[in-house]
Amino acid sequence: MTTTALITGANKGIGFEIARLLGERGVTAIVGARDEERGRAAAERLGQPYVRLDVTDETSVRAAAKWIEQEYGALDILVNNAGIMGPMDVPAGVGRADALREVYETNVFGVVTVTDVLLPLLRRASAARIVNMSSALGSLADSLDPDSQFYGQDYLAYNSSKTALNMVTVVYANELRDTPIKVNAADPGYCSSDMNAHTGYRTPAQGAAIAVRLATLGADGPTGAFLQDEGPVRW
Repeated sequence: MTTTALITGANKGIGFEIARLLGERGVTAIVGARDEERGRAAAERLGQPYVRLDVTDETSVRAAAKWIEQEYGALDILVNNAGIMGPMDVPAGVGRADALREVYETNVFGVVTVTDVLLPLLRRASAARIVNMSSALGSLADSLDPDSQFYGQDYLAYNSSKTALNMVTVVYANELRDTPIKVNAADPGYCSSDMNAHTGYRTPAQGAAIAVRLATLGADGPTGAFLQDEGPVRW
């Protein structure tokens, strides 16, 4: 039986590498992307299917879910990878609420929309996996620890969106704990990407590894965890 995955924001970067690595494992890795030209080009390079998907548009998400249902009947893996950085240097008192709304629309509300709409298809799978791409920048513990490499990197919109995403992950994991579905958050590390002007010291493929690991967990794997390659990330 074919294992089917949907990766949002998979036309480039870590999302593309997640699709590539899953494909190497024999998974049908559906490239989800809002830009049709780029999405189709990425899917063609991977030899995988493409579906147009804008996580901020519920109509788009429902259309993608309908297509997946018609083509595959169920969904085994959902990787919520699409995300944006948003403005990094917004001083106190200058439009910060607007910055948060913009980032949360993709990084938090988009994840909830996609997960809720796809959940019926995930329930049809024998043991589905949901992976939310988070970041250690969302760690409250690291943000308060002067010895952490992330101390002082206070990007209000992005960091808090990942903190919120971590709680979203925990809530879904708890809600689905009595089912075979596992829900976890992945920290890919500081990877080179368009989001950080390619200043990251890890490759997208390295960042994708933890997502693939969580997407292919066995029955004895964790749920409700926040993990990186080396193990748990502090909440």
